[in-house]
Amino acid sequence: MKKSTLINSELSYLVATLGHTDEITICDAGLPISDHVQRIDLALTHGVPSFLETVRVMLSETCIEGVIMAEEFAQVSPEHHQALLVELELEQAKTDKKIHIQYITHEQFKQRSEQSRAIVRTGECTPYANVIFQSGVVF
Repeated sequence: MKKSTLINSELSYLVATLGHTDEITICDAGLPISDHVQRIDLALTHGVPSFLETVRVMLSETCIEGVIMAEEFAQVSPEHHQALLVELELEQAKTDKKIHIQYITHEQFKQRSEQSRAIVRTGECTPYANVIFQSGVVF
């Protein structure tokens, strides 16, 4: 059995095969996902797993150099948005690597997510709780 935090086989494979600048989306239960993008559906019920729990696990296993969020996230769900920023700050402190943050409209976010290697669907029901992680390098 795998010893580290991430034990989901699909997510483990995804992380192991990411290259520099590859993107993965972590989303709430409502984000539309195109048929041509790999869907990794973790949602069990409303709120399970949460967006932030999923973000924490993915950050524990993945080197991230940038994130993309919808502008609406900060406006409509400020507490969740702030909690995500805290997680990103903790990751920067732990790795001593800057994480670039970019904001785009929700419509642009939905279009951009279609370029992701995979979209990870959580059970989160907080509006706009979505993020695109851009893979970095560990060296």
